[in-house]
Amino acid sequence: MNELDMKMLWQQSQQKIEALVQVNRRAEEDITKLKVNSLLGTMKPVKIFAIVAGMLWVFLVGGFIANLFINHYAASSPFFLYAALIQVLLTALAIGIYIYQLHLINTINFAEPVLVIQERLSKLITSTLNVTRVLFLQLPLWTIFFWNDGMFVKENWAWWILNIVVTLSFTVIALWLFFNIRIENKDKRWFKLLFSGKEWKPVVESVEMLKQIDALRKVEG
Repeated sequence: MNELDMKMLWQQSQQKIEALVQVNRRAEEDITKLKVNSLLGTMKPVKIFAIVAGMLWVFLVGGFIANLFINHYAASSPFFLYAALIQVLLTALAIGIYIYQLHLINTINFAEPVLVIQERLSKLITSTLNVTRVLFLQLPLWTIFFWNDGMFVKENWAWWILNIVVTLSFTVIALWLFFNIRIENKDKRWFKLLFSGKEWKPVVESVEMLKQIDALRKVEG
């Protein structure tokens, strides 16, 4: 075997190895996409339940509040009416975000490039943070449903001061969470306590899997 034959044999061997590496890489990528698809599928029941439960809440409580506004406004406590109205509106906003999330999950095409899938998952993470921020804004509302004009008299000064302090405390907590629930804080302990389970872990694990595929591509050039 002469030198030319040796070079040709070596080139053919290299081509076969490169082809095998490409096949293995595509197989690994396909398997990863299947795992991501399975992980995201575990999020659907939770979101569907949240949408259905939220719609029932908005329908029942919203209908009750609408009836009070129309037929019994003068006899109703304005604290209860407006707190309940804002709570229903925030719940409706959260339902809209959940529907958007479900749409995102259902429309992810795993035949698309990894970068495109990563972009959709990034939107899913952002919307998960947003819906949590919206829901925490409801915190102070739960402390004022039972307020009434009779509380704000001299004889009850200790009681209404206590209630105002509690409401202000919940307001501060709600606003702090609203402004601090950001992806930049994902490694903090309080963030990890809030975000766990089927609402968060599947999408985070999916992002990490796709990052590994993307990193492997860059190494291979």
